[in-house]
Amino acid sequence: MAKPIVAIVGRPNVGKSLLFNKLVGQRLSIVEDTPGVTRDRIYGETDWNGHHFTLVDTGGIEPNTDNEILSFMREQAQIAIDNATVIIFLCDIKTGVTASDQEVANMLLRSGKPIVLGVNKMDSTGHLNPDIYEFYNLGLGDPIAVSAVHGHGTGDLLDACVQYFPANYDEEEDSDYIKVALIGKPNVGKSSLTNRILGEERMIVSNVAGTTRDAIDSKFQNSKGKYIFIDTAGMRKKSKVEENVEKYSVLRATMAIERSDVCLIMIDAQEGVTEQDTKVAGLAHNAGKACIIVVNKWDAVDKDGKTMDAYREKVRHDLAYMTYAPIVFISALTGQRVDRLFELINYVNDQAAVRITTGMLNNVLSDAQTRVQPPTDKGRRLKIYYMTQVGIKPPHFVCFCNDSRLFHYSYQRYIENQLRSVFGLEGTPIVLSIREKGDKED
Repeated sequence: MAKPIVAIVGRPNVGKSLLFNKLVGQRLSIVEDTPGVTRDRIYGETDWNGHHFTLVDTGGIEPNTDNEILSFMREQAQIAIDNATVIIFLCDIKTGVTASDQEVANMLLRSGKPIVLGVNKMDSTGHLNPDIYEFYNLGLGDPIAVSAVHGHGTGDLLDACVQYFPANYDEEEDSDYIKVALIGKPNVGKSSLTNRILGEERMIVSNVAGTTRDAIDSKFQNSKGKYIFIDTAGMRKKSKVEENVEKYSVLRATMAIERSDVCLIMIDAQEGVTEQDTKVAGLAHNAGKACIIVVNKWDAVDKDGKTMDAYREKVRHDLAYMTYAPIVFISALTGQRVDRLFELINYVNDQAAVRITTGMLNNVLSDAQTRVQPPTDKGRRLKIYYMTQVGIKPPHFVCFCNDSRLFHYSYQRYIENQLRSVFGLEGTPIVLSIREKGDKED
């Protein structure tokens, strides 16, 4: 099973984000901010007494509001609640129990999930503020006094959480699997592809509840390797405004991308690349995930000898920021080229994890500068001293130079293209950081 998920929920301004930063920052710096349409839900990986888990910070819940943004934040929080192993319900000692607190508590009780009640802003030590006893009225058990500012009580809070973690989760086991997220707009064929993959071989190891309300993680194994397919199923069009369609689909795609190693960006061959496709693909690109562009329903397209090449060029044009991603044309309905996906998944996953020695990098850098001299500005020329790799998934390179202002974007693209031409790095974005001599490497 995947790592447990602990969601921090509560009204606005009770200190959820401060508590999140305290819990994650004390053990481990934040690994990744979830990219997406809002910044209200942040994920962090942390641990407590040997238990590794994912912590989720949500936007404040206002149970009764007509404000569109607050309503959307409430929806986000509800999805986090649905996916959580344990919920930390955070309240504020300074305001006491409010009507909103009671309504949020009722919402949490309906979820049937384990709830740990934390009462924040208990900053003084030596005596317990008697106002805390008021929170027994919420019917959620013993309130735990917490100070997100100073860290008081956070150990008790985490002790209360880990007791609800399943005994049989094994993150080492899951680390052997490549996590593959199927993302795209509604009705593009994500579920059909998942069913095609799982239905043909019938080698599902187990089904594990996923990280989104409508997703199922399907473990699958064949001669090519071990995989966990994260299908963002149920991305149905809402009957409301078109804007909400986009918000909900992006939200679900964001949550799937967060946990994946490889993203299959699915496009409807009959519709081509739409504006929403570019936004969903942009999420995977910005998250630094290995990507494959999967054009589905290819069986339904009228073709001649030039159709595929022309279509490929059109996709390259519309997703110009993802020229590194391989394109494959499939039919989930007939199974056409579906087997090819496994080779590509393995390939791009390996490419994203490539490590290149500093010596090899600097040989390429030297050749690149010989072919095209670095730019100059007002008589001063860019000097690139050396390059080194500092990370993988995606490959992250740092160039040290005399003046970062001279390192124009066009020359950065040139260096990136040289790296790709020599080392491949197909299917993965590249991060190129520019530092001036004297800066630290990390």
